[in-house]
Amino acid sequence: MVFIYHLQEHPRYIPATQVILDAWEAGSHQGVTSILTLAEVLVRPLRDGNEKAVEDYRRLLTTFPNLRLIEVGRGVVELAARLRATHGLPMPDMIQAATALTAGATGFISNDAGFKRVKDLDILLLDEVAPARR
Repeated sequence: MVFIYHLQEHPRYIPATQVILDAWEAGSHQGVTSILTLAEVLVRPLRDGNEKAVEDYRRLLTTFPNLRLIEVGRGVVELAARLRATHGLPMPDMIQAATALTAGATGFISNDAGFKRVKDLDILLLDEVAPARR
């Protein structure tokens, strides 16, 4: 969600996503995400036929400082299946959570409260830190 909200310039979430990206860029925190994030952020520019944005988004995710883009391997897939069986959340979400856990992440940023069911991760919801709607 961090990248989708940021790249789509969502007015409510830009302040929060900017703080997160700045922290990663400065090296005060490390980011980890599944390669699925690349697929998620490319949908809109591909739908719009915006090849420049496709390349810009690809470059951003693959070169962003202190962000590890993790391939989905067998270990992640099997853990995702366990998480889905336990928590009943959609498989793409569980692949993201399994990627974070496999990479040793202790926190997870999303805007889906369902992730709070995954007790092995501290979940930060962007709605909890974004300015209130007016």
